[in-house]
Amino acid sequence: MADEQCPLCSGPLEVRQTSPCHECGGDPDSLGRFREGEDSYHAVRMFQGLELILCDMCMVSFGAHDPAFFGLQRDFGIGFEHMDIVKQIQSPTARKDQFCPKCGYRLRFLRFVKDARANAAP
Repeated sequence: MADEQCPLCSGPLEVRQTSPCHECGGDPDSLGRFREGEDSYHAVRMFQGLELILCDMCMVSFGAHDPAFFGLQRDFGIGFEHMDIVKQIQSPTARKDQFCPKCGYRLRFLRFVKDARANAAP
């Protein structure tokens, strides 16, 4: 994996084993739930066609994020009810990915946030 900087904070990234969830996948608890078969995963589309793979827990709790984190107005709806579920991920796999220890997210989610912010910019 090429060394990159975090697209949000420009800090160094580290490589770690991750669960399929793009949001919480870098958390060791998420990897444990994946290994125990406790989560299912779905590809979802939101924010002008951007896609993510989220576990059940992240799909339900996504609306707890401040919309401003994604460059949106604070009253913009971002919860589960505003997602288009594209498909359930069959046979999900864990993989290594880069992770920002400062931001607490996988590189895939950090790029999603950066793209959402760019889409929301006037």
